[in-house]
Amino acid sequence: VADTQYGLYVWPCAVVLAQFLWAHRDALPGKRVLEVGAGAGLPGVLAARCGAEVILSDGEELPRCLRHCRRSCRLNGLPHLPVLGLTWGRLAPPLLTLPPLDIILGSDVFFDPKDFEDILTTVYYLLEKNPHAEFWTTYQVRSADWSIEALLCKWKLRATHVPLHSFKADKEHLAGSSLPGRHTIEMMIISLATREGT
Repeated sequence: VADTQYGLYVWPCAVVLAQFLWAHRDALPGKRVLEVGAGAGLPGVLAARCGAEVILSDGEELPRCLRHCRRSCRLNGLPHLPVLGLTWGRLAPPLLTLPPLDIILGSDVFFDPKDFEDILTTVYYLLEKNPHAEFWTTYQVRSADWSIEALLCKWKLRATHVPLHSFKADKEHLAGSSLPGRHTIEMMIISLATREGT
């Protein structure tokens, strides 16, 4: 039975997002990256190993997940990688004092519909502060009734679908898992609907 602190596992969405990062590894050196809802931190750790300046974050109310994320950094030779407690939808000092960002990562953060608006509120805030940044996110399709389309419009955000085959992530061994549930994975890049200078 999976622990209720879901961030203790590497879920299929993290593997697919890591594959996207690996496919774009030449563009990562020097990029400033924040992973939200990092859990075990696979995408952020990979981005750091590829030369990005990475900050990992998960909910400040999830100390076990934060400890697990720090342990993952140490095990991957990145003991000084910052891991912050950052709760979606809350304007707290860790969010307000973040340095400039180029990329925001989030794997399987659209897990529970009650969190969708808090996630997009946080993403919107970060994109407003960093208008040329993008939110790269993978999600598992769990219900046809769950959608963020109305929230994207509300927060003036635009989503671009990224086909998994375009970065060779449409293979069963990448998105497969022994964990429960369907494993249909999708990827999208979210940005401000109107960016300055575009």
